[in-house]
Parts: sequence; structure tokens; C-alpha cells
Amino acid sequence: MQRPRFELPEALVMEILSKLPVKSLTRFNCVCKYWCSSFQTPHFISNNYHNNLENNNLNLLLSRCDGNTFQRYFSQLSNEKYQNYIVKQNIHLPFFRNDLPYVYGACHGLLCLLDPLKDKAAIWNPSTREFKILPPSSIQRPPYFSPFEETYLTLDDVSFNHAAFGFDSKTDDYKVIRFVTLTFVNSEEQYPHPHFMCQVELYSLRSNSWKEIPCPDYKPTGTTLGNNYVDGICYWKTETGAYLDFRGLILSFDMGNEKFSILPIPEFVGSFPEYFVNLLVFNGSLGAIVYPTEGIDTSFDLWVTSEGVWTKQFNIKSISGVVRPLGFGKNGDLFLRDTNDEVLLFDASTQELKELQINTYLDHFRFTISLHAYLESLVRINGIQENIEKHVIRQPARDASNEY
Repeated sequence: MQRPRFELPEALVMEILSKLPVKSLTRFNCVCKYWCSSFQTPHFISNNYHNNLENNNLNLLLSRCDGNTFQRYFSQLSNEKYQNYIVKQNIHLPFFRNDLPYVYGACHGLLCLLDPLKDKAAIWNPSTREFKILPPSSIQRPPYFSPFEETYLTLDDVSFNHAAFGFDSKTDDYKVIRFVTLTFVNSEEQYPHPHFMCQVELYSLRSNSWKEIPCPDYKPTGTTLGNNYVDGICYWKTETGAYLDFRGLILSFDMGNEKFSILPIPEFVGSFPEYFVNLLVFNGSLGAIVYPTEGIDTSFDLWVTSEGVWTKQFNIKSISGVVRPLGFGKNGDLFLRDTNDEVLLFDASTQELKELQINTYLDHFRFTISLHAYLESLVRINGIQENIEKHVIRQPARDASNEY
């Protein structure tokens, strides 16, 4: 007797599939046209992303610089603590050859790569391996008239810094904001004194173009750890006042209304010149990790804000030989860089410190090592597959080192 055929409802099948990793879904694209088209719907993409968010399925990339070629590359780390976060593969960026791109994001599993010295940027989905090159800016650079020298100065240099990448839910659009510094000199002088001017540019993925927006009174200072975007708002540390009288502030930008705002940094940081304050994203909220600028033993305080109220999450006391934090992985694990430029892991649950066998001592520019966490995502960016024009090349790691 033939058993009756049992079929699951399509809605239940899609619900089950939405819980799978992106790599599996990519393979299942060839099962049937219905599945392939369903995986591209906003509803399925959203379900898959929120399942990864609920399960805290973080992926970790360590941004490094090759000691032989001086090229920037990424080491993708295993996301399991029991594997000691070994290097699974090294990812190279031929598109940025001879450049040192910085990473901004992540937002919905997307990363923004931007070279601060050139008008060169890209958006990248490491999970689907889709890569989109952003167009160069067409914004005019204004002339600069020096009242002291009574002449127009020559534009000598353009740099792009303090970028941020986020999502505008009002228009369903991904945006990149960056601060542009223009350097002007008097070309007739042998040793000209530089003059600086600021512009702010905003890129829209929907229009695939840049536009200029008004520059705020305060400019970003310092760096953020990994990400500076939370729920439609981008954040930077800024400051006002003179030496020994610094006052810390937070500059914010709303991706929806495209307006800047200023927020105070609470008094918990103490005297500003005596402490480093790094903004970061911790468990989906804006946070600040605070640590002294000097001292043999370094302690760290993590503060997180919710609805404008700052609370201390934890304190790590007297870690000897640690230079600076790199960022957080799963379950509050803190990655650190020590005086030997090795990567350490502080286990928040056991309060233990261990050295990870990543061998960053072989790297060049070890002080630029940075950690970036992202969730897997199916979000599409109207780009190309990263391997079509070899903009991105992946190489499996033979061991936990950066030799390849």
C-alpha cells in the first residue's frame, strides 16, 4: 500500500528555510525557480536577517595589512569561542590595490569600504559576495580666498574621513556620509602655510549618486570601534575647548531627515585628556568604552545608553600589557591588542584573558588592526559578484597564521 504523500505548506517551508545560513540558501537557489525568487523577496530577506539577529550569529573580520605586500586584507575568524577564533580564510581586495581602505558599517550585513586618500569607495555584502563600486563624487570643490594673503589659493589635497554607513527607513535607502577635507596653499610661496575647508557628502544607493549637505559646526575627532550606526543614527566623538579644558561631545547624524545634532558625553569619563573614549555599538545600542591614556596596567569601563540614560555595563580592572580595545564579539567577549601587537580575548563570563594565535606580529602597520562584526544577510545592493572582475579574492587559511 502506497503511503499518502505529505507536503508542508509553502509558508511553513519558507519559515524553516529563513532560519538557514546564507551559504545554504545560496546553494538552494538552484532547487527550483520558486525558491530562488522567494529568497529575493523583502519579507524573506527580513525574516532571515532577524533570525540571525535573534540568535546573535555574528561574523568577525579582522582588518590587517600584509607584511610583505603592504596591502590591506581581512582575516575571517571562526565565530566559535571553543575554536579560539582561528582564521578560517583570508580575503584580499584587488580593487583597493595600493590603497588602505577603512571599513564602515555594518548595517544589515553590509560593509562600506572607503579609501581616505582617494575618491574610491564600495559597498560589500560578504555573505552573498556581492560587491558594488560607488561612483566618484561630482560635487564641485569651492575656491578659497585668503584675506590675509589677498589672493585665491590653490587646491593642494582632498581627503575623505570619518565616514558612516547606515539605512534610511523612510525611503528604504542605504546611505554613506563622509567628511571631506580640502587643503589649500599659496602655490607662489616656497613653504606655503596650509588652509583647510570642510565639506560633507552623502551617497544614496537608491539614486547611486553623491550630494553635498551643510557642514556642522563640530567635526568628528578620533575613531570608533567597528561601527558607529544605530537605528538610523550615526555617531562620532567630537570635542570643544582647549588643552586641559577639553569637553567631550557626541556628534550625531539622522539618516532620515539628514540633520546633525550634538549630544553631551556624560561626566563619567573624567578629565578628557586623561582618558580615551571610543564610541561603539554594543548589543544594538550606542556605547562608549573608556580607558586611561597612560599607565602600565589598563582598566576598561563600558557604558551603554538607552533612551538617553547611560549605565555602566561592566569594568575590567588592571590588564597588564594591553594597548587598546578592538571591539566585541559574541556574548560580550572583548578583543584587545597588546604591546606586542597580538590579539587577546577577554572572556566576560570567566574574566579570563587569553592570547589568540593569529600571529599579527607578521603584519605591517599593526597599530591599524581593527575588528568588524556583522550579521549574515541576503540584502541586495545592485552590484556584481565579487569574483567576476576579481575585486575580492578569498583564500582558505592553512592554519591560524596569516601565511597564504
